[in-house]
Amino acid sequence: QVQLVESGGGLVQAGDSLRLSCEASGRTSSLNVMGWFRQAPGKEREFVAAISRFGGSTDYAESVKGRFAISRDNAKNTVYLQMNSVKPEDTAVYFCAARSGTYTRKDQASYGFWGQGTQVTVSS
Repeated sequence: QVQLVESGGGLVQAGDSLRLSCEASGRTSSLNVMGWFRQAPGKEREFVAAISRFGGSTDYAESVKGRFAISRDNAKNTVYLQMNSVKPEDTAVYFCAARSGTYTRKDQASYGFWGQGTQVTVSS
């Protein structure tokens, strides 16, 4: 059993920075790749970023490249999403996800574990 709990969401202004955290508990030894997805109102959930177990490989959606950075601290079983220069279109519920496989993936179906999400709202 794995639990993922996100935190750090909130209301920010365009251009601000925000850092999301996701702490894993339970059978964390089975978690290799950690990722972030987001779902805006009326839209489907989409991939944001992913990171391999030891951080050697990262992947980002084109819309966030150069602005967001994913990192992890395995000693704390925590993955982070540093969001810089946020835009109103970044407004969404952000979900943490994890998969047992070795390689980063952009499709939701590859991730077997999900958090409940944290709301990020960016005002213009």
